[in-house]
Amino acid sequence: MSEERSLNFIEEIIENDLSSGKYETLVTRFPPEPNGYLHIGHAKAICLNFGLTKKYGGYTNLRFDDTNPVTEKTEYVDSQQEDIKWLGFEWKNELYTSDYFDTLYDFAVKLIEKGLAYIDDSTAEEIAALKGTPTEPGIDSPFRSRSIAENLDLFARMKAGEFPDGACILRAKADMSSPNMIMRDPIIYRIKHAEHHRTGNKWCIYPMYDFAHGQSDSIEQITHSICTLEYVSHRELYDWFIEHLEIFPSKQYEFARLNLSYTVMSKRKLLQLVNEGVVTGWNDPRMPTISGLRRRGYTPDSIREFCERIGIAKRENLIELSLLEFCVREHLNKIANRVMAVLDPIKLIITNYPEGQEETLNGENNPEAEDKGGIRAIPFSNELWIEREDFMEEPAKKWFRLAPGATVRLKHAYIVQCENFVKDAAGNVTEVHCTYIPESKSGEDTSGINVKGTIHWVSTKHAKKAEIRTYDRLFTVESPDSEEGDFKDYLNPESVHVIKEAYIEPYLANADLDSRYQFIRKGYYCVDQDSTPDHLIFNRTVGLKDAWAKAKK
Repeated sequence: MSEERSLNFIEEIIENDLSSGKYETLVTRFPPEPNGYLHIGHAKAICLNFGLTKKYGGYTNLRFDDTNPVTEKTEYVDSQQEDIKWLGFEWKNELYTSDYFDTLYDFAVKLIEKGLAYIDDSTAEEIAALKGTPTEPGIDSPFRSRSIAENLDLFARMKAGEFPDGACILRAKADMSSPNMIMRDPIIYRIKHAEHHRTGNKWCIYPMYDFAHGQSDSIEQITHSICTLEYVSHRELYDWFIEHLEIFPSKQYEFARLNLSYTVMSKRKLLQLVNEGVVTGWNDPRMPTISGLRRRGYTPDSIREFCERIGIAKRENLIELSLLEFCVREHLNKIANRVMAVLDPIKLIITNYPEGQEETLNGENNPEAEDKGGIRAIPFSNELWIEREDFMEEPAKKWFRLAPGATVRLKHAYIVQCENFVKDAAGNVTEVHCTYIPESKSGEDTSGINVKGTIHWVSTKHAKKAEIRTYDRLFTVESPDSEEGDFKDYLNPESVHVIKEAYIEPYLANADLDSRYQFIRKGYYCVDQDSTPDHLIFNRTVGLKDAWAKAKK
């Protein structure tokens, strides 16, 4: 966006911290869990963390928060790195919480030695029962008074693998009467005999997120640890650990996460859609994942612009999906070459154009581009494919396309007049017969005839076949999470529509994965990753207009 916008609250804090000399260098981090693919909500956090160090100097670390070996995979690490690079950002250091497992263990020992942590043998149910309620204080665990020596011994034996999963945990000795329930002796370590994607079987105890997160920030000397609003109540614990461990005081700041209409953002729910085969994978073009958006034809520029437009706020709100579509439509309008594709074909025969004759016409690639995008050659003959919807047997009022006796311009070509048409046994129109006006060629028109309508076409002899996949919203309601029942009850049965045989101009035969096209009068499209030279597949990114808003009205 070109106009100057005011600073968001995080930028104000950073400008004060840098000008007051509190920090010399700004250091942020993006800390995804490698337990799924990144989605548009993560894109907002990526643009924020990397954008701040781009604006104010300093650097951003990419740190994988890999403290749960059961859900994590190297596949997710690789995909997340690819997504961040694709969005246009570079991290300074690639780090993993698992890099710090030894240090985190030492931190836990330090808390035990200070009398600030203890081993609890209670079951999960017993711990929950003693936790209290938001209005009533918790009750001390019977194991809270264990001696430092006993706790150190038990913790070492936990690490050595003497106990089965769930036998005991390490808890911080914080404040069982705190009004903030997170401060009521939170769990620091639990036993998990599971192979880790990086450390293998070296560890059978793993730190909890609340313990690992702030300490990892501190080890990396992160100045501004930015996370979403659900962590507001965790900030007190974040500060408590840092204070009692006497380590670098990283500071946590919270902003509102992105909630987008007609989709879900929970990684657990997205994983469910993948595992249950509701979608074809994490990168299904209907998914709100960055890889899904990329496959659908979204550009990094459009996603960054979207994140810029929605801004950074402290209050939760639901952002309209149509704003994201507006951003991609605006960008594609500038960069996408205009081409012709017929998705629901009927034949148009020009009866007075010599049979067997061909000519090559020129079409400009993009009138919106500064250089107009150059021109391309388009073959023309006496038999063309046109859209079924461009012919009407009995034309409606203000109908400017083909009908008996009506004239229309063929894009980049000639003016034609409809003489008659042919139907099949079922009463469907199969052919439209026209005559053309030789003096009306586009760019050289001397006919003096004015027509109101222009339609697109493809020469039948030269056309290539393609499969076209049109995608729509994955859900039928704005906020599936806030509806009654299961979120999958609100899936949109019309979220994908496949046209097996459409016809495209031969120029598109060599389309590559990175190119974007405007199918004239249809929308914006890109080549799908499953496409082959023998079986071309195009995905619709977005229509030319916001059809959904129109339908809702």
